[in-house]
Amino acid sequence: MFIGEYQHNLDPKKRVALPVKFRSDFKAGAVITRGLDSCLFVYPKAEWDKIADKLGSMPVGEKATRSFVRLMLAGAVDVKLDSQGRVLIPEYLKEYSKIKKEVTVAGLFNRLELWDSKLWEKYKKAAEKDQDKIAEELGKLGMY
Repeated sequence: MFIGEYQHNLDPKKRVALPVKFRSDFKAGAVITRGLDSCLFVYPKAEWDKIADKLGSMPVGEKATRSFVRLMLAGAVDVKLDSQGRVLIPEYLKEYSKIKKEVTVAGLFNRLELWDSKLWEKYKKAAEKDQDKIAEELGKLGMY
């Protein structure tokens, strides 16, 4: 399970190191794709295979579904960690996520998210400001 926030830097070759404690989960490889809210999702290969199967079985007759599946699958790239635990972020994903130099790696259960650190702080402050409203909505779903 991935949890926590970690600060890293994008190097000049567009590589970012994944947190040491998670690297063993990516021995078989990883997939990076467009996430939501301008972040990138990083899945261990086995977890990505489950997600891709679900995405591939979604109905193509619905426009929103087609768009979401296209963004996730067409935007995905297989990567391997190098000897220092870094992954290369392709230019199109770097542009999508607006990642400049400072990267926040956020652990979210079955995936990591890569955020431009300034965007992460802005997102986090907005979510913290709305936490009562968010908790109320989650309560309606039986979470609280």
